[in-house]
Order: sequence, then C-alpha cells, then structure tokens
Amino acid sequence: MYSIFLIGNIASGKSSAAAYFERRGARRIDLDSVCKNMYVPGSAIVDDLIEAFGLDILSSDGGINTSKLAAHAFVDSDSTNKLNSIVHPFITQYVAQVLLPSNCCSTLVPDFPLTVVELSVASEYRDLFPLADEVLAISAPEDVRRDRAIARGMSPADVNRRMSVQPTEQDLIELATTVIVNDGSEAALYEKLDTWLRDRSIDL
Repeated sequence: MYSIFLIGNIASGKSSAAAYFERRGARRIDLDSVCKNMYVPGSAIVDDLIEAFGLDILSSDGGINTSKLAAHAFVDSDSTNKLNSIVHPFITQYVAQVLLPSNCCSTLVPDFPLTVVELSVASEYRDLFPLADEVLAISAPEDVRRDRAIARGMSPADVNRRMSVQPTEQDLIELATTVIVNDGSEAALYEKLDTWLRDRSIDL
C-alpha cells in the first residue's frame, strides 16, 4: 500500500483531488470528518472544546455544532492554535492506528493500493508525515482560491478570515514532498493526478 498525506489551503482543489482518488479506488480518510465523528456528547474531546470555547458551541444533542465551533476557532491564529492543540492528540492516535499496521507491523495484504489522508491544517501534523510515503500538496494562487471560495457561496469576509489563519502557499509547498499546481479546470487537475499515479506505478 502506498500512503500519502494530501494537503492544501481553502479552495485549492485538495478535496477534489481526494474525491478523484477515491472514485478511482483509493481509501480516503478525511480528518475533518474523523473529527466530527469524535464529537460525541460527553466525550473527552467535547469536554475540552467546551472548556476552551464555551457552551455556545454545543449542538442540541450535546455534541459539537461545527459551524459555531468554526466561528469561534477561526477568528484569529491564537484561537485556531487552541483548537488544533485540543484535536491533535486524538487525530494523531487515529492516524497512527490507520497507517502504522500496513507500513510496519501487519502481515495482512492491504485492500487498497493507495490510502489518502486529507489534511486541512498540515502544519499541525508534521510529526505524522513520516508515517506516510509522501506528502502531496495541491496548490493554487491566492486570487484563484478566493474566486473559487466566493463562487461556492462564502462571503469575501469569511474567505479572508479563513485565509488569514492558514499558511501561505509558499509555507504549504515547503511542507510537501510533491506539489501539483491546480490553477485551471478540474479536468486539468485530474490529468495531473493521473500522471502522478502513473509515475508511482499505482494501479487504481
């Protein structure tokens, strides 16, 4: 099994790339979704988030309202760092359980030729990068990403706020083993992903 961390800033095309790999037959692990599934009422992570951001982030069933959490956590870098420091240990344990057996300890034949771990906050998980074979960044110029995000319905203020707490494109690129520039159409992105797969002899 070949495994990658897939990273990218808002509206870079990271999720489109992950979805394409998944359609081709890869195992896709979206850590944002993993986090949401951990927000079980009464769990340790929920208790820690309440302590950090207040009762306002609770949903009606006692879990986490992710929209309200985002409104608190993405207002500035300190708040974002606080969120990441809470979530990081739980995610680290999960990713290690997923990747370590197939990479070093398991005698079982993997079911998937490619495992894609999709990361939204790449810099917080650099300590996990050695667990995978590669860190693949999907990158696009800031103006392109801003236009895409607004076209999807985000307000310019929300886009600017989200971008302000994310790494610059250059910082993101420096985290990666390989960079795919996604400044065109989805079809063009898919062609680049196909080339990436062929270059690594990954048969999906």
